[in-house]
Amino acid sequence: MVGSVNKVLLVGNLGTNPETRQFPNGNKVCTLSLATSQSWRDRQTGEQKENTQWHSVSIWDANIIKFAENYLQKGSKIYVEGKLETSKWQDASGYDRYKTEVAVRPYSGKIESLSSHPVESGFASTVQNSTPERRSEPNEPPWPEPPF
Repeated sequence: MVGSVNKVLLVGNLGTNPETRQFPNGNKVCTLSLATSQSWRDRQTGEQKENTQWHSVSIWDANIIKFAENYLQKGSKIYVEGKLETSKWQDASGYDRYKTEVAVRPYSGKIESLSSHPVESGFASTVQNSTPERRSEPNEPPWPEPPF
C-alpha cells in the first residue's frame, strides 16, 4: 500500500483583495477567497447553468505573501497549489467549530498569477496597450522595458 497524498490544485478568481494579518511573534498569514466555476448546458431545457464553489486559501510563506500583497487583487485569476488543512476551535458558547482551507506553506505550495494585466502598484503597472512601442535604437528589442 502506498502512503497518502494531500495536494490541492485550483485555478480561479479572487473574490476579495488579499487580507494579511501579523501575529505577535512577527509571522504573517495572508487569506484569499477563491472562486472556481463550472458551467454547462442543461440537456433537457437547453438552459446555460453555472455552479461556483468558494475556497478559503491561507498563505504562510513570507515570499508568497509579499507577492499576493503586491500583485493580486479582487478579480485576479490565479493558480494555487497547496494542501487541505482543517482547524478546530471552540466558540464563545463552547461549541466545536471547524474550518477547512487550502494552506500554501513554505516549500510545499505556490501561487501564480494567470491574469494578463498586472496590478497597479509600486512594483508593476497595468498594461495599457498590447502593441509594443517602437524603439529608435536599432539594437534595442521592439518591446517596452518591464516597469520594475
